[in-house]
Amino acid sequence: MHGVVGSEGAPQHAVAHRTGTAVLTVVDHHGEPLRDAEVTVEQTRHAFTFGNIGFDFIGLANGERDPIGTADPDHLADLFTDVFTTATLPFYWGTFEPEPGRPATDRLRRTAAWFRDRGLDVKGHPLVWHTVQPDWLLGRPLDEVERLLRERIRREVGTFDELVDTWDAINEVVIMPVFDNGPNAITPLARAKGRIPMIRLAFEEARAANPRATLLLNDFDLSSAYECLIEGVLEAGVQLDAIGLQTHMHQGYWGEETMLAMVDRFARYGLPLHLTETSLVSGELMPADVVDLNDHRVDSWPSTPEGEARQADELERHYRSLVGHPAVEAITYWGITDAGAWLGAPIGLVRADGTPKPSYEALRRLVKDEWWTPPTVLRTDDRGQVRTTGFRGAYRATVRGTATDFSIGRQPTEVTVTT
Repeated sequence: MHGVVGSEGAPQHAVAHRTGTAVLTVVDHHGEPLRDAEVTVEQTRHAFTFGNIGFDFIGLANGERDPIGTADPDHLADLFTDVFTTATLPFYWGTFEPEPGRPATDRLRRTAAWFRDRGLDVKGHPLVWHTVQPDWLLGRPLDEVERLLRERIRREVGTFDELVDTWDAINEVVIMPVFDNGPNAITPLARAKGRIPMIRLAFEEARAANPRATLLLNDFDLSSAYECLIEGVLEAGVQLDAIGLQTHMHQGYWGEETMLAMVDRFARYGLPLHLTETSLVSGELMPADVVDLNDHRVDSWPSTPEGEARQADELERHYRSLVGHPAVEAITYWGITDAGAWLGAPIGLVRADGTPKPSYEALRRLVKDEWWTPPTVLRTDDRGQVRTTGFRGAYRATVRGTATDFSIGRQPTEVTVTT
């Protein structure tokens, strides 16, 4: 099924809630309807967020031509922008501002603008986290740490207000006050203030800097502890725009039943759900007895033909099930390439040499084929109208060389096309 344009066929039941309808009325310059006019309708963008991290393209966006792995950076960028609608950029405080007062603002602004110029939205990750913190914060009084943290949030969100739409406002708060794997200045602050006040701090400062931004609470701990935290935050009156759910699956795909049961638990809060960090391995799986994924270290973790076939199958099942759930609004995959991938794992959709894995092709078939409307020729009826149904997003109608952009959303849309 190429999209769901026109009257032939019906949307697939599992994703019918992702589609909408528009009625186009074609008129001449006098406002008279044009019957039997040829109308070409095509989709230009998805409303659903198909995201990936854009860390690999910071150099390219800043005029650097170094290969990414052994891949040509422009080739890899083409593969990225052909499928994904949103790029997540790294705002880890320790690497963003390794020296006080010298943040990498200009470098990331150029990167965000580079993605914007290519039609992608940009997300920032994260504003507050206890990991990858600057060493220069260590040993400072807690009140000074809090002041600097508040200033850092306002600075980043305010400086990027026209470039970054969405932020992981605070990351992994369940473990934040008790984190003991290395010194940092944020854990003591969280222990002193408490989890909910830390979340309030992050959201209020970010909201003040950009009231239009979408702000997420994000965590890897998807147990009842996270549910209790969310309930406490909502009862305290903190406005969450979406709930972030991490699903790094280095130890194997959870399966649709387990995944959707988890999604259902968090959907009950009535907030949009973002699968913020998704990964599937195309090589040997991490041993199941590893508790903290960061503890698994190997000299080499290659992608294998068998693993790539498994990854493609599991990724397609994963995306189908999540796009089929009405509470899910975004899925962000954690890496386009195996080159420099987290933990050295073969989680990329593209090999280090730039050749796409079967998983990339599987995802592209969904995003740009099955769930996409290609240029489709329709003809107006006696009232000068055509009806088009497709996945929600941005569209273009062309009649006699004149193009009109329109959107398909949740509610039926009426559009006048003047030639």
